[in-house]
Amino acid sequence: MTAYPHLLAPLDLGHATLPNRVVMGSMHTGLEDHARDFPKLAAYFAARARGGAGLMVTGGFAPSIEGSFYPMASKLTTSREARQHRAITDAVHAEGGRIALQILHAGRYSYTPWCVSASAIKSPISKFRPRALSDRGVRRTINNFARAAQLARKAGYDGVEIMGSEGYLINQFLAPRTNQRTDQWGGSAENRRRFPVEIVKAVREAAGEDFIIIYRISALDLVPDGQTWDEVAALAAEIEAAGASMLNLGIGWHEARVPTIVTSVPRAAFVEYAARLKSVTSLPVVATNRINMPDVAESVLASGSADLVSLARPFLADPDWVRKASEERPDEINTCIACNQACLDHTFANKRATCMVNPRAAYETELVLGPTRTVKKVAVVGAGPAGLAAATSLAERGHAVELFEASQDIGGQFAIAMKIPGKEEFAETIRYFRRQLDLAGVKVHLGHRVEPEELVNGGFDEVVVATGVEPRVPAIPGIDHPSVMTYAELVRGEKVAGARVAVIGAGGIGVDVSEFLTSNASTSLDVQAWKAEWGIGDVERERGGLTRPDPEPSPRQVYLLQRKASSIGKGLGKTTGWVHRASLKMKGVEQITGVTAYERIDDDGLHLLIGEERRVLAVDSVVICAGQESVRTLSEALTERGVASHVIGGADVAAELDAKRAIRQGTELAARI
Repeated sequence: MTAYPHLLAPLDLGHATLPNRVVMGSMHTGLEDHARDFPKLAAYFAARARGGAGLMVTGGFAPSIEGSFYPMASKLTTSREARQHRAITDAVHAEGGRIALQILHAGRYSYTPWCVSASAIKSPISKFRPRALSDRGVRRTINNFARAAQLARKAGYDGVEIMGSEGYLINQFLAPRTNQRTDQWGGSAENRRRFPVEIVKAVREAAGEDFIIIYRISALDLVPDGQTWDEVAALAAEIEAAGASMLNLGIGWHEARVPTIVTSVPRAAFVEYAARLKSVTSLPVVATNRINMPDVAESVLASGSADLVSLARPFLADPDWVRKASEERPDEINTCIACNQACLDHTFANKRATCMVNPRAAYETELVLGPTRTVKKVAVVGAGPAGLAAATSLAERGHAVELFEASQDIGGQFAIAMKIPGKEEFAETIRYFRRQLDLAGVKVHLGHRVEPEELVNGGFDEVVVATGVEPRVPAIPGIDHPSVMTYAELVRGEKVAGARVAVIGAGGIGVDVSEFLTSNASTSLDVQAWKAEWGIGDVERERGGLTRPDPEPSPRQVYLLQRKASSIGKGLGKTTGWVHRASLKMKGVEQITGVTAYERIDDDGLHLLIGEERRVLAVDSVVICAGQESVRTLSEALTERGVASHVIGGADVAAELDAKRAIRQGTELAARI
């Protein structure tokens, strides 16, 4: 008996049997682009095969040079390249795993001057206008997909995934938005479907009958002039007839203005589209997007909505996800919180992808936490992200660790972040670290503000100072007015904001606080309310699945202010910042930039100078989000007593929303001690 009978059940595909219903979805790490990095990529996949993934899918490899993301990016076009992939497939098979190579043609999303598409229509995310493929070019591209599949088999892969969603080339042929052709590859829906159908036929013929072929189907384009549901259903039937082994859902194009994978998207928000697809095909259907814990995955499968679930980023966060589920240890899973900070933000900045909560992801051969040769007694002061990462990693290596925290619970800035509507997932990271502290035998002192003498006299071999940050309070006349509060006081519930609020500081924290003030926490996890807010309509009636957004009105009037004249939110993450900016706009937040001076705060409100113009905001509350200051008095006191310490996290550098650096810093320090 198991708590997850559907999740852990094998699946017979006819020509292959998968040991469970978990697919590790495609995630481009950046290690795909150069064969010299394949040993690192092999270690990355081997760890996840060892962790129990039923079937893994690589990052995308182009079937031709013109299909690459950018010059010298990943491709599979030659026998020499196929031989280099043996390092990856051999490593996976040695661990008993199965792996498919994703064939991805970027089309108009390519950052190259030689990019191509169905029609010569420029993408909003690339500066290059594509060339429309000729009829000969279309047929050559079909052959390129078939050749890539043939090479993948030669390389030892168990199958391929044909990327037909997310707005890439195949999707560009399917949607009227990007296909304005009048030949046999455009015009009618039947003609637009011909390109992917011919690709699947050619791949099946080239790769053989005993090869897994996954087709990534765009079930919901979420762009104007996308596909209708009838077109998607017809495509699914034709793809099945062409020889695919399974259908993996894709949701939304990269240029869509609807969030699909960020942390504010409710869990399993798009499962209904998998269920719709199951009703029109006999192929196994894979549900995807924001499925991050075993109970969620089990409920999706038990309901009959899908045959498998796809998890990409959750395997970055925890390579042992399946093994922990099978051993009924879900509380030990390092949950993906969908922050995108170290994965997708890195990918779109041409950096190696990793994971904020697991910095060892894609660094398996470099950031190694092996057993220590010399056991040390280590004090870690501060139980925020940096301190928690250091304490658990040090204990994992075998050190004797004591963790001191002045407050009554662990979490630090994460304990504040998890109270922001749309960031509830941050509580999962605290839950994970709490369990790891227990498992590793870390001695935890809560509500204990440790004094320097205690550390000096405690016989510690090493002291790690991770005392974090405190809100910076600017010297504004009237800053002690009863209407004023810091962001921490507000979010923790120590003070309550009125109906009209001014937020001073428009960095990441100011934006979070504005969303906190304008959202109804009780509906932030409601799937239907969330869909209505973002304009996700009935896909059977609305082309592309879009309708008019209907956001819930804000319970407050909020003013968000910054000194910089630039637009608010420019420094936020590349793949998440636009979501926050759109949310502020939907909630009617008045954004005021170029503030020359905050003159005073009094009973009349907040007095401002904007350029040469004076303005008074008649607000009930003023929330201070004007940056942070490092808390390092303990480190300074230890230095005075001749005791060296390691200063990490916010205590080292006060930077807003920088848990990525803090967790990595704590983990890297543990690897060195």
